[in-house]
Amino acid sequence: MNLSTLKPAEGSTHSDNFRRGRGHGSGNGKTAGKGHKGQKARSGPTRPGFEGGQMPLYRRVPKRGFKCRNSKEIVAINISALNAFDDNTEVSVASLIGAGIVSNPKDGVKILGNGELTKKLTVKANAFSASAKEKIEALGGKAEVM
Repeated sequence: MNLSTLKPAEGSTHSDNFRRGRGHGSGNGKTAGKGHKGQKARSGPTRPGFEGGQMPLYRRVPKRGFKCRNSKEIVAINISALNAFDDNTEVSVASLIGAGIVSNPKDGVKILGNGELTKKLTVKANAFSASAKEKIEALGGKAEVM
């Protein structure tokens, strides 16, 4: 037995391609299987979330919080993490991802000045703190804003 070969027993299912509303001789005339009157007999479905006139859930639940449209999620990295790279290397966001230092930089990477740097590097990032830029340039490296 295989899940991909399962099918209903012969004669157990009905075809859905018959024509509705074509006279009572067809067995599906007059009300065309919709019964008599009521909301489900009318044309056009109700909109999503409609609860029959009861106050819908999305209006009953109070609104909470605020999400700023213009905010950016910038990943911060300390300068001590850059010691993982070799001397005279160009460090970019792509190389930080490759080294496993950053996993998902959504809107950019900022280098912070916490810790010590022991190597001369050319660092390309979206932003630098003043102390990080100072420490990179003190060793003869470059801090370039992308």
